[in-house]
Amino acid sequence: MLSSRIILCADDYGLSPAVSAGILEALEAGRLSATGAMTNRPDWRRAARDLAPLEGRASFGVHLNLTAGAPLGAAPNLAPHGSLPPLATYLRGRLSREAIAETAAEIARQFDSFEDAMGRAPDFIDGHQHVHVLEPVRTFVIEEAARRGWAGRVWFRNSADRPDRILRRRVETPKALGLAWFARGFARDATAAGFSTNEGFSGFSAFDAGRDYGADFERYLVAPGARHLIMCHPGHVDDELASVDPVTTSRENELAFLLSSRFEDAMGRAGAILSAGPVVA
Repeated sequence: MLSSRIILCADDYGLSPAVSAGILEALEAGRLSATGAMTNRPDWRRAARDLAPLEGRASFGVHLNLTAGAPLGAAPNLAPHGSLPPLATYLRGRLSREAIAETAAEIARQFDSFEDAMGRAPDFIDGHQHVHVLEPVRTFVIEEAARRGWAGRVWFRNSADRPDRILRRRVETPKALGLAWFARGFARDATAAGFSTNEGFSGFSAFDAGRDYGADFERYLVAPGARHLIMCHPGHVDDELASVDPVTTSRENELAFLLSSRFEDAMGRAGAILSAGPVVA
């Protein structure tokens, strides 16, 4: 059996202290190869210090957040009541011209926040609720990363996969196909600007605590792309998480699976090994 190199990336590092603690457990156990940080969250600066001992063992990136909590700076049109707008605002193209300008500024602030806390550029960029692949966010993210000289050094998550692969996995198929449609052309645009991307993507979840996450994970490993990425959302639950995000108990289930022998068995049956990310120029 040929081995498949899999980027297993935990989203939402920094979202809350409990979420970060759970992700750290999985990183320290060698059960993740990447995590994306929400650098606008109140816990980010403290949580960033905990990543330092793990440098070189996993990839750390910006999990761009434009849909949860407060922005890092003034954004009276984007967040008139102090909170970032829901994903539907971006999907429906309902941003005003002024809010669009503030979106570009917030992207730059979140990149700055990563660099200030980590002392370096991120390894990769992705987005909370995949907002980074949507227009006009897509253009701003790629242009800002290029302006900083990150081309050839930083890679982007492509949240799309081929329909035939999605259909073979049979997990949250409508969600995966819908996002593939919204993300069409993203890898082309990123590559044209000098950035690498993953090739192959899975991990879509109903975030239902009653589901067998391990069974779903085995489906995520089906039909991997050449540089396949699986997103996941492990963590513990605290009041801060519950106040800002509806995904709670299922995080505990994901973490328990990742730390179990079932994870090792699933990876072994699929001939999968963890990889920190696609090769960059």
